[in-house]
Amino acid sequence: MPTVLRFGPYRFYFYSHESNEPSHVHIDRDEQTCKFWLDPVGLARNLGFSAKELCDTEKLVIDNQQELLEAWNEHFGN
Repeated sequence: MPTVLRFGPYRFYFYSHESNEPSHVHIDRDEQTCKFWLDPVGLARNLGFSAKELCDTEKLVIDNQQELLEAWNEHFGN
């Protein structure tokens, strides 16, 4: 599970066995986790984040979309 970004309490990472899915990133904080598609950016799954935190994390994904896509392509060889 390579970590590709840390921002405050949030950890952004990929699962190495998910190359068959469209580009996405997982985000954890404490016991909460969510998954965002990267192109276009959209929420795929949420387990525990409040609506406000989801908005905050989505903004972080949007602000770092290019970096996250580059990391995805580098990791999975796309």
